[in-house]
Order: sequence, then C-alpha cells, then structure tokens
Amino acid sequence: MSVLEQNIEKLQGLLARFQEGGIKNRIAGEDRDGSGGQFENSSPVDKSHICQVARGEAADIDAAATAASDAFAEWRDMPAVQRRKILIAIAEGIEARAEDIALCECWDTGQALRFMSKAALRGAENFRYFADQVIQARDGQHLQSPTLMNITTRVPIGPVGVITPWNTPFMLSTWKIAPALAAGCTVVHKPAEASPLTARLLVEIAEEAGLPAGVLNIVNGFGEDAGRALCEHPKIKAIAFVGESRTGSLITKQGADTLKRNHLELGGKNPVIVFDDADLERALDAVIFMIYSINGERCTSSSRLLIQESIKDDFEAKLIERVNNIKVGHPLDPTTEIGPLVTQEHYDKVVSYFDIAKDDGATIAAGGEPLGDEGYFVRPTLFTGANNQMRIAQEEIFGPVLTSIPFKTEEEALSIANDTLYGLTGYVWTNDLTRALRFTNKLEAGMIWVNSENVRHLPTPFGGVKASGIGRDGGDWSFEFYMEQKHIGFATGQHKISRLGVQ
Repeated sequence: MSVLEQNIEKLQGLLARFQEGGIKNRIAGEDRDGSGGQFENSSPVDKSHICQVARGEAADIDAAATAASDAFAEWRDMPAVQRRKILIAIAEGIEARAEDIALCECWDTGQALRFMSKAALRGAENFRYFADQVIQARDGQHLQSPTLMNITTRVPIGPVGVITPWNTPFMLSTWKIAPALAAGCTVVHKPAEASPLTARLLVEIAEEAGLPAGVLNIVNGFGEDAGRALCEHPKIKAIAFVGESRTGSLITKQGADTLKRNHLELGGKNPVIVFDDADLERALDAVIFMIYSINGERCTSSSRLLIQESIKDDFEAKLIERVNNIKVGHPLDPTTEIGPLVTQEHYDKVVSYFDIAKDDGATIAAGGEPLGDEGYFVRPTLFTGANNQMRIAQEEIFGPVLTSIPFKTEEEALSIANDTLYGLTGYVWTNDLTRALRFTNKLEAGMIWVNSENVRHLPTPFGGVKASGIGRDGGDWSFEFYMEQKHIGFATGQHKISRLGVQ
C-alpha cells in the first residue's frame, strides 16, 4: 500500500464521525444545532461530500456571546500559572493529534500535506509561545512623578470574536485564539464556512486539556449571517479577522455602533524585487516558494515579481522551467507540491485571470489552464510581459499565479512596488547593504524580508499597511489588542489640592 493510500485510509476513519453526526456548533461546552439548519461541506479534491455542518445565525451567536460573557470572569481571574498549564496542555494535545489535523485540513482545503503537517505543529507552537507569556502579560510600568507613584497594568478586554479564513485555517485559528486566551479573554470563533473540520478538532482538544466550558465557543455559518451578528453583538468587545480587504471594511462598519476594537489582517499584492547583484539561485528558490507553496492561497504570497531588466531573460527562463516542473496532485500524496483550489467559486475566480491576462496583453509563459476534471486543480501559472497597470498586477488573485514585471532602476522598482492599494509584505533581493537600507525604508509594507522568504518569528509584529489591514499580531503586540491599558496613580504625600467654595 502506497503512502497516499495509507493516508486516504486514515482519513476515511477520521471522517466517519463527521459524516455520521455532522459538525455541530459548540457553545458553553455543549453541541448545538444551528438555528439556520445545515449546509454541506465538500472536498475540493474530487467535489465529494464530507459532512453536514450546523448553520449558525444571530440566535446562535447570541447564545455563544452570552456563554463567553458568563465564562469571562472565571477565566480572567484564574491564576496565571493555572491558565498557562491549560494552554500548554492544549499545545500537547495539538501535537498528539497533528496527523489527524493535517489530514483533515488537506481534504477540507486542498492544501498539500507537506505544508499542512507543519502548519498543525505551528499551531502548537503558537499555544506554547503565548502560554509562556501569560504570567507577565499584565505587567506594567512604574512611572514616578513629583506627587504620585504611577502604575500601569493591563487587563483582558473581555469576550472577543475571531473570524478565520479557509487557506490555512487551523494555524491561523491558533494564531488568534492562543493570545486571546493567554490574555484572559474568552472567545467566540466563526471559522470559514469552506473549512470547518479543524476548528471542531481545536475546541475538542482545548476542552480535553481542561479549558472551562464557554471559554472557547464555535459557531459555524456564513459571513452575512453569523459573521455579521458576531461583529454587531454588544457583548463582544473586539473582532480579530483574517481575510480579504472588502470583508474587513464591512466588519469595521458592522462593529461601529458598538465601538468594536478591530484587528484586521487583510489582502496583499506583495512584490518580490530581485536586483541584478542578488544571489540569483537563492532568489529563484524564494520567488517560487512564496507564490506556489500553499497553492498560492496566502496573504503573504509574493504575487508580483519585479525583476531587473539586465537579468530578466535568464531569470524568467529558469523560472519557466521550474514552474513547469511543479507537481500538482492529490494533497495527501507527500510528493505533491500544489493541490486543488478550495472551492468552485474561488477556482472560477482564479481561472478567470487567464483570459484577463491575455486581454491585458501579457504572455502566459507557463500554466494558464485548468487541470483534470474531478477537483479544482489548475496548473501553476506565470505571466510575463506585464506592467503594473494591468489587472493581473493590481488585483489579488490568491492562487498559484505570478506576474513578472521588469524594471531598470532602483527608483523605478520602488515606484512599481508601492503602486498598489495593498501593503502587507515585501521581499528584497540584493547584496548591496546600503541599497537594502534605502529601499526598505521607503517600501510601503508592514513586513519586509531581505534576502529571505517569509520566515515568521513569533515575537515580531505581523500586519500590514494601507488596504492590507489594521493592527499587529505577535509577541506583545497581540496583548496590546486583547487587553486594555490601565493607569493607577498613588499619592506619595499630601500634595496641594486646589480648594473651591472656600471663603
């Protein structure tokens, strides 16, 4: 039996429980049906039915928000060492079920196993990291003044809503939920409707690890129903969202009446700029990895290649050869590098850009066509002969599609790189240190890597500028979002107080 066949057999055992009873909402430690009935979840690999999923609506969000509100005081006031112990136990539970999580994620989203196996373990790292921050999370400063001893501290903001996407749902869920729990907040999580499986596994692992009922609640459903109700609910004090920029704008509007605090990690049209003095072999590896891994379905993908004209022809020739060799296949096959796109709707969107590229006048140098007729597979695609005014250079395609744009000078490269609505990440390849310093200082992006692909370090701030979002994740920046700053002033003597109404 091949490794692929073994993985399929393991997966079938995992899916049997979901297929029998479906996926329920989890509220206050109890399984509940959705007030909107059910919706169907299917696999992008072969369009086959996975299971029925509870469709949550406003009533379900209200129940979950109430549960989170009721559980908040107990979780907030639990000794930090005890909360830390529970978060560590969650990390251990994730590690114990990492294979289950990865297999379900692959079948649910179409992502390749070689990446999802690491994503599951990354979720455990998120819980371990923030568990280690629990004890000092509320620490503040001592700010002496002539008459007062001023103390600052932080307290958890309260119940929060977490809305996560379908591209790497488990890892991104832990990215938001782990710091929220570490801060002392309770959570209502609305997973993406296209990828509900691993959200269910996470809440089960958390409760088995000792997380009290109601601290983490899951309501499945659609953005226009459950998502909107979560953003508008008065008991939810903040929304942490990962997704596209248009949805982020809606979330801001929906939370306005209740003055929600929002953290929005949104889209990108990220440039990777390759200068002629770069280590071109390493740059080539990084360019390919950062757009074609994870099926190109991630916000930090470098979807615009800005290549200096003096090296363009040779670099693109090697790029075309490599792109044509990328293995597209079944996501549970360990040798697969790209799996199917997540849904019919998203597949149709990505495929539509093949004709858009031709209409714009670009060349399809590799790929540019669907693959097979069972699932949502496309060939990894490269557009050349492009300029930055084309739709393929301005719009977030969110698939395994790269647009190559030539430049002559450093100034031109910077102008092209910044000429976009987005500003999430940038990647710069050069061995000229002074150029790297100049360029990164003026590049409009929240995160920049020089001579590197995206290597995430958990204590560093993660987030974008312009239409790519508001706020930062990571390290203490996460606690700044999930906690309120408080100041307390203690008089150190009997300083003069102005007296009014005294004759």
